[in-house]
Amino acid sequence: MKNRYIAVVLAKPTPLGAELNNWARVGAVCYALPTNQWDTPPYSTPTPPVLSKGKRPRGRPKRRWEEGAKEGTGESGKSTFIKQMRIIHGSGYSDEDKRGFIKLVYQNIFMAMQSMIRAMDLLRISFNDPVEMVEKAELIRGVDFETVTTFESPYVEAIKALWADKGIQECYDRRREYQLTDSAKYYLMEIDRVAAPNYLPTEQDILRVRVPTTGIIEYPFDLEEIRFRMVDVGGQRSERRKWIHCFENVTSIIFLVALSEYDQILFESENENRMEESKALFKTIITYPWFQHSSVILFLNKKDLLEEKIMYSHLVDYFPEYEGPQRDAIAAREFILRMFVDLNPDSEKIIYSHFTCATDTENIRFVFAAVKDTILQSNLKEYNLV
Repeated sequence: MKNRYIAVVLAKPTPLGAELNNWARVGAVCYALPTNQWDTPPYSTPTPPVLSKGKRPRGRPKRRWEEGAKEGTGESGKSTFIKQMRIIHGSGYSDEDKRGFIKLVYQNIFMAMQSMIRAMDLLRISFNDPVEMVEKAELIRGVDFETVTTFESPYVEAIKALWADKGIQECYDRRREYQLTDSAKYYLMEIDRVAAPNYLPTEQDILRVRVPTTGIIEYPFDLEEIRFRMVDVGGQRSERRKWIHCFENVTSIIFLVALSEYDQILFESENENRMEESKALFKTIITYPWFQHSSVILFLNKKDLLEEKIMYSHLVDYFPEYEGPQRDAIAAREFILRMFVDLNPDSEKIIYSHFTCATDTENIRFVFAAVKDTILQSNLKEYNLV
């Protein structure tokens, strides 16, 4: 019986905000092998090699390369999904692990407020209390958020005051016009708890934290007799050719896209819609020869954010072909699903779809149970056992 591979492509055309210089379309890959084969060389290597110039690492058979490099980072829920696999199918997070996220939570708070302060100038929004708020804004603006390890009282009070300002709230309401992490409001609403001396991040805090990494993110976990390992790979248009051919004969592909990106534009192209870019990557994936015999599982993520956003940002303004009712999240997500499904040129190929909220552990537990069944059925069909 040949080896079983499971590729997971988690697509998002934008990174974590204006702090990053290299704006990337990000993907990820997950693959699976029978556990007994995983434990033999070369699969015991803990750190995957970084690919360059589209070449496979030396010393590995062509079909056994499953790891790749990633440039930039995105917010489709890719990292959150990987964390959920650790919570659901792995060992979870110990108190020691959680303590390692404390400074990252602090950094996320500073990064979010700095993004809004800069956007105030860009959008020409004034503070409600200019005299006091400008001074507090300059205090926060002067911090290098990447080096933050503590959350001292002057900064806590400044951020709380800024968040309460009507000007900042207007800026937050216009967040689709600039780059702001989805977790910004969550952390700013929890600032008193986060600033407490005995603060220990919860699983929800960890799920929502964003880390602008440029290296490989990897997490292995066992599911019945199969071991999965998730790693990020480059998703830029120029990078896709370097990794996409490396998934020949994979059993299944999971493609993840954010429902909430329908009204957002790419940073480097004000005329290009993020969802259109995700659609382009999805079409590339499902039409490549290497994936013609792979089952395709589509995760339409951030359904919770869609439900919030659709109340004031109308889908028809960005996709004129939408003829459904306004302020209707169900109709909107079904329309978005249909846009992706219609990209499939093979009428006999089924696109298995799931609406997800990657920060909701029970939702991901339920959805991944269904995905597991799809994957196992695909394996049985592939080996002519059904």
